Amino acid sequence: MDAISFGTDGWRATLDTFTDERVRIVGQAVADHLAAAGRSEPVAVGYDARETSEGFAESLAEVLAGNGFDVLLPERDVPTPVVAYAIVDRGLAGACMVTASHNPPEYNGVKFIPHDGAPALPGVTEDVVERLAEPDLFPEDERGDVRRVDLVSDHAAAAREVVGDVAGSEGDGVDLDGLTVAYDAMHGSGRGVTDALIELAGAEVVRLRCDRDVTFGGDSPEPSAEHLEGLADLVTDPDSDVDLGIANDGDADRIAAVTPDRGVLDANLFYAACYDRLLEGAAGPAVRTVSTTFLVDRIAEAHGEEVFETPVGFKWVAEAMGEHDALFGGEESGGFTVRGHVREKDGVLMALLAAATHAAEPLDERVDRLLDEHGTIASGKVSLDCPDDRKAGVLDELEDHIPESVCGSPVAKVVTLDGFKLLLENGSWLLVRPSGTEPKLRVYAEADSDDAVEALLAEGRELVEPLI
Repeated sequence: MDAISFGTDGWRATLDTFTDERVRIVGQAVADHLAAAGRSEPVAVGYDARETSEGFAESLAEVLAGNGFDVLLPERDVPTPVVAYAIVDRGLAGACMVTASHNPPEYNGVKFIPHDGAPALPGVTEDVVERLAEPDLFPEDERGDVRRVDLVSDHAAAAREVVGDVAGSEGDGVDLDGLTVAYDAMHGSGRGVTDALIELAGAEVVRLRCDRDVTFGGDSPEPSAEHLEGLADLVTDPDSDVDLGIANDGDADRIAAVTPDRGVLDANLFYAACYDRLLEGAAGPAVRTVSTTFLVDRIAEAHGEEVFETPVGFKWVAEAMGEHDALFGGEESGGFTVRGHVREKDGVLMALLAAATHAAEPLDERVDRLLDEHGTIASGKVSLDCPDDRKAGVLDELEDHIPESVCGSPVAKVVTLDGFKLLLENGSWLLVRPSGTEPKLRVYAEADSDDAVEALLAEGRELVEPLI
């Protein structure tokens, strides 16, 4: 049990540690957590496209059913947001999702999603961890049933309704007729789900890596620029008929968009473009993490709306969206959701919203307009190796080394919501925070040019590295 460690989004580990025996221990802890909370409704257990995921899901289902819960297993591997939606749609007690998301194929993981479909907050995951124990199953006649169900269709219908309501064509739903979208599933669970949803809305879809490959082509299913060269080459080719590119990560809870002019679109700019589109037909505040662009704030201010800033981690975004009835929430790592949907990042829903946004005004043109109206924005980040047991100490020492200025601009304010964010008088900022998933410190910067960002990151390195 000592090998089971829940991080910011469940437990992930390489397969030498992530074993069937330990997965069953997690299943017992989830069952005991639900029972202690007075939950008796059915539970879903989803799984991604990894070779071992379905087997681990069946083991979890066996333990949960052995504790008296009826269990729903999907007919095939599915995106995490499909499982999250099923919880709310079907009134379930919660769900387990077997996935290591964008990690390499030698990893797997399991996360628990509570009854509200939003990411589990620390109090929930801590309770699950405290209950880790060997499985203790009920007598045969007191156990629940396990059955296979279609979870994808209901989610697809909900996504069409939500996007139609907030970004449809003149209130007539989502009409993508005439749009050609290239979709890259990265061999993950978005295949046959995201592309089918876009196609159903009327777009022509060109598919890349939409076959199941349990090794993800020998790479990580991470929708970053270095992993999307094929999609970017296709979309940016002047002779291509493709209007827009979309990619999901391995469990399709995150999204990347690719445009003809910019290639892989910075997620900060993608956030800004989508929020701008939503505000054309709806109203409401935005929620963003401390590492996400201030361009969102400028757009919100122009529409008389507020922005609420949270620590990094979608669980905090989800919590703030619920508290403030936010229209849109997201983070610069590519996770977003919309009011009226479950409060979990959803790369499938966002693919449809991205296509609808592009159909209304090409993303490149919308981004150009927003930057003209609100000022040029550039951003970047670097990671510095730092042992987990040194992170707190480094941040403690950093508090005593906050400079009066960075790159010649005085520090106007220090935000300590998550690490240290130095707001400079010239409107740029520098953020240092610990990674919640790796032995690293992250340094982020935003300014009005790429050169200014590089200078900020360089000073951030010089500030932090001597303290590690």
